[in-house]
Formats: sequence, structure tokens, C-alpha cells
Amino acid sequence: MVKHSTTGVLYFFCPYICILMKRSFRIIIVLIGLSIGGLFLLQASWLSNLLEITEVQLVNKVNEAGVNVVNDVKARIYNGQPITLPKKGGLSFNGELHLHFIKPTSVEDYFTAAQMKDKIATAFNVAGFKNLNFEFAVTSTIDEYEMASSNFKTEYWDTVNNKIFYVAIIPETGSDYEGISAFEKLIIVVPDYRNQVWASLKWVLLGAITFMMVILAAFFVTIRSLLIQKKLSEIKSDFINNMTHEFKTPIATISLAVDAMRNEKVQASPEKMAYFSGIIKDENIRMNKHVETILQAAHMDREELKLNPVPLHLHALIEGAIDNHQLQLKEKNGEVILHLDASPDVIVADEIHFSNLISNLIDNAIKYAAAAPVITINTYIKGDAIFVSVADNGIGMNDETQKRIFEKFYRAHTGNLHNVKGFGLGMSYVKTVIDAHKGSISVASKLGEGSVFTVQMDLAK
Repeated sequence: MVKHSTTGVLYFFCPYICILMKRSFRIIIVLIGLSIGGLFLLQASWLSNLLEITEVQLVNKVNEAGVNVVNDVKARIYNGQPITLPKKGGLSFNGELHLHFIKPTSVEDYFTAAQMKDKIATAFNVAGFKNLNFEFAVTSTIDEYEMASSNFKTEYWDTVNNKIFYVAIIPETGSDYEGISAFEKLIIVVPDYRNQVWASLKWVLLGAITFMMVILAAFFVTIRSLLIQKKLSEIKSDFINNMTHEFKTPIATISLAVDAMRNEKVQASPEKMAYFSGIIKDENIRMNKHVETILQAAHMDREELKLNPVPLHLHALIEGAIDNHQLQLKEKNGEVILHLDASPDVIVADEIHFSNLISNLIDNAIKYAAAAPVITINTYIKGDAIFVSVADNGIGMNDETQKRIFEKFYRAHTGNLHNVKGFGLGMSYVKTVIDAHKGSISVASKLGEGSVFTVQMDLAK
């Protein structure tokens, strides 16, 4: 009872541990999801506020730039020169008492449309809107167009998407022109101003998007790590469960044999003593094999597989592996059908590891046989490659098992029965060996119809 107390405690608490892990995983997912959602909402609110602020800044700076342009224009037009009455059209009286009015000076008298456009563009550059798209016009005192840019009239009437700014060109206080007439106006239209605001924020938006992508990537990596850890935890639990069953049987058998050998009648019989001591030795060898398997897996984790490649006859390796399983086949009334048709059959491989590869495939076929094992081994040539297929009449595999069959510690589920022995290391070892030899292995299987493992290797040159 003392020997199995730790295992008993593990079995007792295992369901509760699994439930706790599942709940913790769900809670972590929910918390991370809420955090990501909150960050998105904060970013959206921040961007919305930034857009409003930038729009206000755009309006203020465009107005400021327009005022600067107008001031520059006024300095040129209304430079303090006195009003002179023209010979025709000025303010005067003749003999017939005809009243003539002064024609005030205007922007078009001093500047062309191109010059005005350059002035506005320069003012925008100074205000920080270097590439701002705009249209403009200058209207006279009676609201007639003195000058206008090419697309002004089209953009002026689109009040939904465009922003329109008016700046009056009022003569300076105290000048000779003050109060003479109505004033001219500079009209500036910013087409698609919202899109232009977004364009001015492109680097900010790019930074925000990059930041959110980093957070999402971190979220993905975290979830993936949690899933991997959850999977590793399940594999570890399965491994401990399998290992417990693998060692429990030989330990119990040795214990019974030792108890039997303490019996006086058994001690008096050399034959019975030899029988029970043989059982102890066989079970000890069996446990040693399990330990070697686990140690070999740990060694393969720490460093790459070291190979000693030499030319080998594949058919000889297959026949040698079959001989090593004759006792297992005899116990289960199994048979092996050989179709060794490949010629030539020479490959360059490590003799020990490649023999173990073939042996593991045969051992797997025997373990998962539904009844008496019938194993069919074929070899054939395709191009410069030789193929070995090991087909069995076993229980077969579903799609999920086929995807994971070469994972370390993974074993196909056979219900609560533990009649299939092993730690789930055999197929992982096979995959490691074939990869080290630059070959490939594939599996085809259907539940209840057996499985076929196919190994491909290059022929020796």
C-alpha cells in the first residue's frame, strides 16, 4: 500500500487538476480578450479625439494662412499711395455736372492667379501643411470673380466633402482707401478635408496599427504557448499513466515470484527455484528495456542523432528485424508476408538505428493487431528511391491519430484498456531516424481496416 500511495494520490487529484486547468485557461482567455477589447476601444476613442483636434487645427491654420496671405497682399496694394483722380472716370464735376466715381484698386491689378496660388501654398507650408490640396478664388467688391484656380467652381459647390474659408481683404485703418467701397474676398476651398486630415495623421495611424498588431501577436503567442503547455501537460499525464502501467506489471510479478521463493516447498525444489528466478530475470530485463527507452528519448532531446552511415542491404535488415519478433508473433499466432521485390536494395544508413526503425514498425503492427497479426512487407523501386511498406490488419487510426502519430509520447487511444504497452516513443523515434537519414515516412489508415506505413530512402550510388 505504501509503494502505491503516490500513484493513488495522483489518480485521486488528477480529475480535479484537469478541471482547474481548464477553468484557469478559460479565465485567462477571457481576461486577455477583455484587455485587447479595452485597448481597441481606447485606441478608437483616442483616434476619434485626435481627428477632431486635427480638424480644428486645420481650420485655424488655414484661416491663419489666409490672413497672412491677405496681409501680404494688402501691404503691396495699399502701400500708402494717395488716391489720384483719373482723367476719365474719377470723382469730378464738369460743365454738365456729370459725377464720375473712382475705380478702386484691386488684387488683380498687382497679382496673377499663379502668384496668388504660390503665396497661399507658401503660407500653408509655413503653417505645417506642406502638401495640402486646395482651390482658391478672389472676388471683387461686387462678388465677381477676379481670378480663380482651375477646379475652384467645381469644388466650391461641394459643401458636404469640402471646407470653405473666407478672408476679407479690407484696407488698413487710416489708409486713403478706408471706407471708399466694399472689400474684396479671398476664398479658399480644401477638397476632401477629412481625407486630408487622415492623410496628415498617417504616421500616427501607422504607429497605432503597428502597436495593436504587436499586442495581437503577443496575444496569439500567449494563447499558443498556453495551448502547447496544456498539450504538454496532457502528454505528461498520459506518459505517467502509461509508465505506471508498464512498470506496475513487472514489479507485481517480481513481488509474487519473491514471495513464492520464500516458500519452503519451492526452496526445496531446484526446478521451481530456477523457474521463479527466471521470471524475476525476465521481468528485470523488461524493466531495463523500458528505462533504456526513456533514457534514449531524453538523450535524443539533448542532442542530434549521431549516425554511422554505411552501405546496407535493406532486405537483410528487414529479415533480421522479423527474426527478433518471432516470439511475439508465435504468442499471437501471427505471420509476416514478404514481397521483397526491390532490386537493388542497397542503401546508405546507420545499421543500428535503421534496424530499430524497421523493428519499431513491425512491433507497432503486432501491438495494434485486432486479432492474429498479419503483417505484409513490400519493397519496390521508383526512380532513384527504394520504398518499404509495412501493412497490418490492426485496429486502424482516425484522422487525428494519423496527424499526431509521430509526436513524442502520443499514443492512439484504445479506451480504458491498457492492453497496448509502450510509452508513445516508438513512432517518434522512427520519425527522428528517417529524418536524420534524409528520407521520409507516411501513413495511410482507416479505423477497423489496419494501417500502412511507407518509408522512402535513396538508393546507394
